[in-house]
Amino acid sequence: MKTGILVVNKSESLTSHDVVSILRRKLNIKRIGHTGTLDPMATGVLPICIGNSTRISSYIMEQGKSYIAELKFGTSTTTYDSTGDVVDKSDNTLFSEKQINDALASFKGEIEQYPPKYSAIKVDGKKLYEYARQGQDVEIKPRKIKIYDIKLISIKDETCVIEIDCSKGTYIRSLIHDLGLKLNSFAHMTDLVRNRVGKFYLKDALDISKIDEYNLSEIESRIIDMEDALYNLNKIDIKDDVFIRLINGQKLNINSLTFNGKYLENDDIIVSVNNKFIGIGKVKNNILKMEKVLCQE
Repeated sequence: MKTGILVVNKSESLTSHDVVSILRRKLNIKRIGHTGTLDPMATGVLPICIGNSTRISSYIMEQGKSYIAELKFGTSTTTYDSTGDVVDKSDNTLFSEKQINDALASFKGEIEQYPPKYSAIKVDGKKLYEYARQGQDVEIKPRKIKIYDIKLISIKDETCVIEIDCSKGTYIRSLIHDLGLKLNSFAHMTDLVRNRVGKFYLKDALDISKIDEYNLSEIESRIIDMEDALYNLNKIDIKDDVFIRLINGQKLNINSLTFNGKYLENDDIIVSVNNKFIGIGKVKNNILKMEKVLCQE
């Protein structure tokens, strides 16, 4: 089976781990993993790393994401979505487009966000939802996230749909909860679709609910090469005969090499030799060192 990234459309009620298990059986491979948890009630884009590409999962997780979320004003729940128990209610449920747009605008940029109590973030080695299920209180610290864009798509009575472009680590449930408070009300998420991770779009994703309809060659044809998946990194293509030296971990002075492309000091870059993908490297004090050798000799 080809190594690379398979973009999957996760079905509602499945966990990210469920998707991995389904594909592991279908493809009969052991080395496979997802690129970050997508809530069971959510659907949409879930990039799956196959084979050696599991080593770049953290790089895929760093890429920006886009969501379409539906929310309902008037109630807050334990989980910040419709799967939880109602904990607060408000009669203040109807808002104008201007009111909602003004509130949404206040979240744009870099903000601090408190994750939901029911989330997979670990505190002292234990997931927050495990504390919550046991009725234990634990200090939840805010995390810095970026909201690149957020806009109102539609509104009907106490329900509206919004679109969010955001950074890694953003909890849409928390964003909706905070939106309700911003409008002197309460709100919870009723539906969530992730329609993009990096350059992987929902329209190109394999529907996991129809996995039995695909044969292995059809699935393999959808696998994206690691180099393409790392599109957001700068790249250098070295023209010197240094392939063996690089895959063996030797450090090279960048000023002694002939290459096309560009790099920034201390930033991860894609490294290739004569258009053959090597992996991910970094230049520090003019010394090129491979961080991850991902090719086969």
